Amino acid sequence: MLIVMKPDAAEDDISYVVRRAASLGLTPHVSAQNGSVLVGLTGDKRGLALDSMAGLRGVARVQPTDHPFRLASKEFRREATIVSVGGVSIGSTQVVICAGPCSLETRGQVQQSARAVKAAGGSLLRGGAFKPRSSPYAFQGLAEGGLQLLADARQATGLPVVTEVLAPDQVPLVARYADMLQVGARNMQNYPLLHAVGETRMPVLLKRGMSSTIEELLLAAEYILSHGNPNIVLCERGIRTFETYTRNTLDINAVASLKELTHLPVFVDPSHGTGKASLVAAASRAAVAAGADGLIIEVHPEPEHAWSDGFQSLTPAELTALLTQLAPIAQAIGRSL
Repeated sequence: MLIVMKPDAAEDDISYVVRRAASLGLTPHVSAQNGSVLVGLTGDKRGLALDSMAGLRGVARVQPTDHPFRLASKEFRREATIVSVGGVSIGSTQVVICAGPCSLETRGQVQQSARAVKAAGGSLLRGGAFKPRSSPYAFQGLAEGGLQLLADARQATGLPVVTEVLAPDQVPLVARYADMLQVGARNMQNYPLLHAVGETRMPVLLKRGMSSTIEELLLAAEYILSHGNPNIVLCERGIRTFETYTRNTLDINAVASLKELTHLPVFVDPSHGTGKASLVAAASRAAVAAGADGLIIEVHPEPEHAWSDGFQSLTPAELTALLTQLAPIAQAIGRSL
């Protein structure tokens, strides 16, 4: 439900509407749009008469929302959300490049990767300290030791860092080291985790589940938004289909669809989307052309020796060449890299 306030509504009128909604057990979310203030209401609205809110001073109208994802929809907020990660703006006119190794391995590997990302023109450093793996016998990450390596790399290069968190009880630990928390594809519908990252107010990179619809992705974002955290970047990373030549099927349709449905920024992960280093450049070019606000790309100094996902990781030289290709594509649609 959306309460649209009159353009001349006083602050006291808005405050009263917010207090009234809270007294009914609802959670109010305030935003501005086209000169008017909107108050979105979430919670159990059974038994709530629209007239009871429509008659309040300063209210222009009360309208139901068309989408099950309310706070994420453009009905609630027309203006694009810009998420700041360590001073890097995501969702503006610049296409942001986040790159780094799949798994953090050694100090030398992390430092070398960070310097390569910086030199190529990347803005964010990614790297996994906690790794959800299909096999319990595969490398699971360096845990807090890996987080410390990330923090050291940030100190050396100035790049803000993005890393994955797997469980609610890990959130305080990871938040101490990271500039952005990643919720991976396997955890997109881990609702206790969504609640926990929502309560941090930290930037969150929310990856689409491998078998999830666009609506399910937006509803996962809604969990985070409903807990008070507006700093969400969605990420299309490929979905599982009948095709076996590639690791996943990168859904470029999702980029355009999300841009139509939501005010939240959209990243694309061409590394997981294809699963082949040879296809990452082409998928990246397509993503930027489709309107993605950024890319998250796996890069390793020696992919052939990577502890995980070396087959889809670019070398530093390949990353540099790719960013050179992407610049004119971004420019062609009125953006910069």
